[in-house]
Amino acid sequence: MASQSIQTKQLFVQRLRAIIIGLVVIAICIIGQLFHLQIINQKEYKQRAEHQYRKPVGDVFDRGDIYFTGKDGENVAAATIATGYTLAILPPQIANPEQLYASLAPIIDIDKDTFIAKASKKSDPYEEILTHLSEDQAAAIVALHQPKALLLINEKWRFYPGNTMAAQTIGFVSFKDNTLIGRYGLEGFYNDVLSRTSQDFYVNFFAEIFSNVKDTLFKNNTTTGDVVTGIEPVVQSELETLTQQIEDKFKSDSVGAIVMDPYTGQIIAMAHLPNFDPNNYGNVSDISVYKNPFAENAYEMGSIVKPMVMAAGIDSGAVTPATMYFDKGSVVVGDRTIKNFDKRGRGKANMQDVLNQSLNTGMVFVEQHMGNAAFKDYMLDRYKLGQKTGVDLPGEINGITSGLRDNNNVNYANAAFGQGIALTPLSIVKGFAILANGGYVITPHIASQIKQVDGVTRDLIYPKSAQPVLKPETIQTMHTMLTHVVDDGYHRANPRYTIAAKTGTAQVAKPNGQGYYTDRNLHSLVGFFPATNPRFVIYFYDLYPKGAPFAISSLGDSFFEMVQFLAGYYDIPPDR
Repeated sequence: MASQSIQTKQLFVQRLRAIIIGLVVIAICIIGQLFHLQIINQKEYKQRAEHQYRKPVGDVFDRGDIYFTGKDGENVAAATIATGYTLAILPPQIANPEQLYASLAPIIDIDKDTFIAKASKKSDPYEEILTHLSEDQAAAIVALHQPKALLLINEKWRFYPGNTMAAQTIGFVSFKDNTLIGRYGLEGFYNDVLSRTSQDFYVNFFAEIFSNVKDTLFKNNTTTGDVVTGIEPVVQSELETLTQQIEDKFKSDSVGAIVMDPYTGQIIAMAHLPNFDPNNYGNVSDISVYKNPFAENAYEMGSIVKPMVMAAGIDSGAVTPATMYFDKGSVVVGDRTIKNFDKRGRGKANMQDVLNQSLNTGMVFVEQHMGNAAFKDYMLDRYKLGQKTGVDLPGEINGITSGLRDNNNVNYANAAFGQGIALTPLSIVKGFAILANGGYVITPHIASQIKQVDGVTRDLIYPKSAQPVLKPETIQTMHTMLTHVVDDGYHRANPRYTIAAKTGTAQVAKPNGQGYYTDRNLHSLVGFFPATNPRFVIYFYDLYPKGAPFAISSLGDSFFEMVQFLAGYYDIPPDR
């Protein structure tokens, strides 16, 4: 009997513990749900509790923010949620449309004929008049004391404070299959992070608690949040000003520029023209303007590929800066004659002369001394040119390097001076970052952090090669050679900073594959500074500029102005 009594007590204690644990779990869920309703969603409920004119919609739009980051670390909104009101009228309740219009006209901008036509539809119970009204406008409408004739509906919409700033980088939000989703740019790439699940705020409180118990206890709902980028708004603004100046002066088909940290791959600024205003993305004549050309377009880049080829030649031991060859102005490879840009020969020339004067024949000399196998190893396997860079933008394409998959000597000779292979602008920037940062392959990227909805900030980690793909002495040699290109080749030496750079003036292939245009070129200028301790890679390109024969004439001033701006803005110590 004593043993049975002890077992009964133990069973009672176990059941009591189970009940207590169950009650604790339920209490935690209730407290959590109260926090969710009263703290997280308090703005929504506040809006729903406002006066009689204001009526909430059933599915309130919400979405995470996108931020720029100032050099001081301060977040600046690039894409956010604006709140306001939609004004609707109830025509059967309107006694005098003319009088009501006269009352509304000082508050909102609306066409009189349109308003009168809508207000006169006595058989129509509801007509929308205007969206995106401000709080002040709504208050002024409430003061008219027309509750039976007017209705204000809480509204949220995507808002881009910078208007056209970084438009192709940010993207926009639009409807697809009756759902608002991110399209293009960061809005598209990080749509799953930025999206928010709509909630029914009128669901029974306890029903909602218990329906969410499983989610609360067993799921980690921390995938959504805000996207923080490394785009610096002041630098972005300056870069956009410079690209606009280029477009204005040379009436170019398109102009683009990038500023990037060569060590981390963090993109500091990315500008392109033509652009658009994501607040009014429908007001474009050509939807191709939505694309980000740095990731989604590929071009034959011309002479800006030469430094990467020269670095490969030096690294492989095929040449040194002092290696001499005889430049006749042309060289025959297979059944093709390859010429310098001006068709002139220079006689004896060394490898520094080849870069300074951008000699195509010299680059063919470098490739032939390397051999096709070594050339392909550096260009495709080490630099990974032609591959997607891994940038956090949708729609990135591979380059076109199929000509280096066979053993056709003409293809290799053309590739040595940047023709016959097509690369994305980001691929070129990535390649120059390798020369700047000591030989490491990095991943260009825009976003740096995700601020999760649970309050945790998660740093984004991007791939970087474990080992350099070029020897340290090769890197040092290229820094010196490219500085001489600026100082002696372009005669643009900066008295305070060493600048390493190279221009390119490339032929533009016809879209039908039938050769090249004879009247248009792609101009490019890419480099880094200070050359002794690089802080930034800077890249400009200019498609079909009018009235400028070479890249240094169309892009030189803007490139070196950007160097001066960055040096001053970031207070970079001089190295001269």
